[in-house]
Formats: sequence, structure tokens, C-alpha cells
Amino acid sequence: MMKPMRTTLTIQDDLAAQIEALRKREGLSFKAALNHLLRLGVQAKSAPPKPRKYRTPTRKLGLRPGIDPTRLNALLDDLETGDFAGRES
Repeated sequence: MMKPMRTTLTIQDDLAAQIEALRKREGLSFKAALNHLLRLGVQAKSAPPKPRKYRTPTRKLGLRPGIDPTRLNALLDDLETGDFAGRES
């Protein structure tokens, strides 16, 4: 077990007020509140964040009537074949 370390900190006023509010709310000493917050901060930085689920929004394609979106690859093949056939002549 490590020996406790004593040090001097300069804490900004807004942060000191938040620590004081936590101290009063939880009934802790200033030292206990500060150690609790430091422990939470170190743990949060060492644990990887949980990945958020991402969903791609769906949209209507707005294709003209008669165009089958499941056959777009076949249409592309036909176009490529036509281009290839046209270059040989």
C-alpha cells in the first residue's frame, strides 16, 4: 500500500464551489470529496468509452417508375457491355 502524499493545490473558485457543494450534499470532508472526484476522473480516463449505436437513416430513392432498384447492378453491367462493344468497332 502506498503512503498518502501531501501536496498543495491551487483550485479555481468555480471548481472549489462545486467540490464544496458535493461535500455538503454527501456529508464528506473536503479531502474525502476531492479524493472521490479525483478517483472518478482517473477511472473515467482509463476506461474506454462505450461505443454508441449508429443507425444510417433511410431515404426514398425517388427512382422513376419502372426502375427496379434490386436490378441496378444488372443495368450497370448492360451499360458497361454497351460501352465495351462500342469501343471495339
